[in-house]
Amino acid sequence: MVRIRVLVVDDHRIFAESLAAALAAEPDVDVSAAGSGPAALRSMERAVAEGRRYDVLLVDADLGGQLPGVRPAVPVPVQEVGEDGLVDGISLVAGVRGAHPHVRVVVLAEKDDPRRAALALQAGASGWVAKDCSLSRLLTVIRGVLREETHLPPALLTGVLKELTAARKHRTESERLVESLTPREREVLRCMVAGLGRKAVAERLFLSPHTVRTHMQNVLGKLGVHSTLAAVALARRAGVGPAELGPTGRIRPEETNSA
Repeated sequence: MVRIRVLVVDDHRIFAESLAAALAAEPDVDVSAAGSGPAALRSMERAVAEGRRYDVLLVDADLGGQLPGVRPAVPVPVQEVGEDGLVDGISLVAGVRGAHPHVRVVVLAEKDDPRRAALALQAGASGWVAKDCSLSRLLTVIRGVLREETHLPPALLTGVLKELTAARKHRTESERLVESLTPREREVLRCMVAGLGRKAVAERLFLSPHTVRTHMQNVLGKLGVHSTLAAVALARRAGVGPAELGPTGRIRPEETNSA
């Protein structure tokens, strides 16, 4: 019998342990529980090292805590991003899918939310399930995502499609605005995405602070925004990553030549 290895990730211990116990009653399911995102990643790494990797993660949409060094793989409104650029359980979805692409992730939610469900799908989730669904329904979803199926409550489908369409439209518009920047302005924008201030940008690009200030003002103007945070959010929507620095602190050559 092929066994399915499941990891329940929820910071409400009673819920996590109760769900794990219920799933463990199935003859073909092995299940463990983790109380946070970092704990889940550690558990996954141990499982891989021991040759018993997980197949499916069940992740609480409202998971507390954040994952150092993991950024969402999808654009998230600035007001919902923490100081380190992370967002609740959806950041775990992105982190897991990036580090363990073979693992299927199902998000467990207290309530249906088309916008957050769309973000979860963009981050790599294969399903969105209400926490009050039946055990048989959850098992159907677990087995379904292992067959490459995507599972959403029917009531969410229209809303999620609208959110995904809107996100694609915003990305296209953001890409067009970024393409209007000069190569130097794109260098400056990448430095802004990396969280560098004007002085740090000047040092790394060997420019004067006054010149950097001018470039930053031009970037904001061309992007049609009024703050660095808004510029960074738009850049992320367009797929612009942070500037990578070489050992001397200068921007790597491949960064300065890319769009």
